[in-house]
Amino acid sequence: MMAVFEYAPAPESRDVVDIRPSYGLFIDGEFVDGAGPSFKTVNPATEETLAEIACAADQDVDRAVRAASKAFGPWSALPGAERAKYLFRIARLIQERSRELAVLETLDNGKPIRESRDVDLPLVAAHFFYYAGWADKLGHAGFGADPRPVGVAGQVIPWNFPLLMLAWKIAPALACGNTVVLKPAETTPLTALAFAEICVQAGLPAGVVNIVTGAGATGAAVVAHPEVGKVAFTGSTEVGRQIARTVAGTGKKLTLELGGKAANIVFDDAALDQAVEGIVNGIFFNQGHVCCAGSRLLVQESVEEELLAALKRRLGTLRLGDPLDKNTDIGAINSAEQLARIRSLTEAGEQEGAERWSPACELPEQGYWFPPTVFTRVAQSHRIAREEIFGPVLSVLTFRTEAEAIEKANNTPYGLSAGIWTEKGSRILMMADRLRAGVVWANTFNRFDPTAPFGGYKESGYGREGGIAGLEAYLDV
Repeated sequence: MMAVFEYAPAPESRDVVDIRPSYGLFIDGEFVDGAGPSFKTVNPATEETLAEIACAADQDVDRAVRAASKAFGPWSALPGAERAKYLFRIARLIQERSRELAVLETLDNGKPIRESRDVDLPLVAAHFFYYAGWADKLGHAGFGADPRPVGVAGQVIPWNFPLLMLAWKIAPALACGNTVVLKPAETTPLTALAFAEICVQAGLPAGVVNIVTGAGATGAAVVAHPEVGKVAFTGSTEVGRQIARTVAGTGKKLTLELGGKAANIVFDDAALDQAVEGIVNGIFFNQGHVCCAGSRLLVQESVEEELLAALKRRLGTLRLGDPLDKNTDIGAINSAEQLARIRSLTEAGEQEGAERWSPACELPEQGYWFPPTVFTRVAQSHRIAREEIFGPVLSVLTFRTEAEAIEKANNTPYGLSAGIWTEKGSRILMMADRLRAGVVWANTFNRFDPTAPFGGYKESGYGREGGIAGLEAYLDV
């Protein structure tokens, strides 16, 4: 039996964060009121209201886009080295305020503080540092000797990695000389609004970055605005389709990073203890609120029993609870709406004949919680094997041969990521070549770096973010 140690609570202090009672929109370098009705953002772990947030109506979005259009000329005319100075300054300020931003992210999103502190914030700063380095080298990026910025970039980001998704989009846009109107998710606006304060602190010229908060209608207004030349969206495939229809025929550049149903493939020669850690990181990191989560485990039949026994032992050691506790592994589900979707799909899994298992797990009475869950006896036809659950739910399927593994892994409308666990390098290369996924990890999962491109195929969207490829969408090439 694996020993399970009891840890004393080790909560991160909230004192480092000063949350205002209410927030306005950030337009043309200032916080202003919104014309729409305000809404509340809540702590999903406790359901307490954190702040009142302004909602941008169409006229507010128009004002933000016009501010970005006005700022575009002077900003794009700056030498790349001058733009880089602002990006470097923003990156350093993010590092200086990283503890505050991590706590704020955890309060607003529900993810464990260890993830906000040790994963999200270092990557946020790294993206600004990385793209700052490209700002004066665009002519050497492979897009022609004198590539030009597109203009105003309209960007809509999700709630699962609020500040990191902001960095993925704003950093390359600014490095290339574009200006930005960004709409954060309705349930997680606070770190985007804190980033607006950082822009002021860094001396970024007014209008270069504008933050408009609100729900879907606000994002739709950003996407549809005629002066927006580039649209970037990360979120659900359903909304991605709507955006593609809106943008079609307008001449706007578009990148979409949408849903996923990644296969994590374990062969019989894999280091199983290492694979178990990769499986846990692949689906239970951030409560499974990850587009590229390894939500389908494909395990070779001969090691299924051994792997599942080890996986269940490991899941018995995970700690679910207060996201601000440094010992917590599984935090809160982001919203009541998302929790209802997870429950609906897991109930469908049981009704269709899959076998459900969760470790002994006491759920807090307040907040939105769901235990880590594993389904065995899953068929390819089951909804839990085909639909994106976006929660801490793993579906286990088996295979006998490499060909069967490839066929099952690719039997999905999505194509965002995949994982391969084997000791054979030749098998890794062969499988990676045949898996229809934008990112393929080998003997690891969910590892990111600002120098590496990320994106999908099929219903997982198109275009790439990160690396040199991430510059192309923001350049007129």
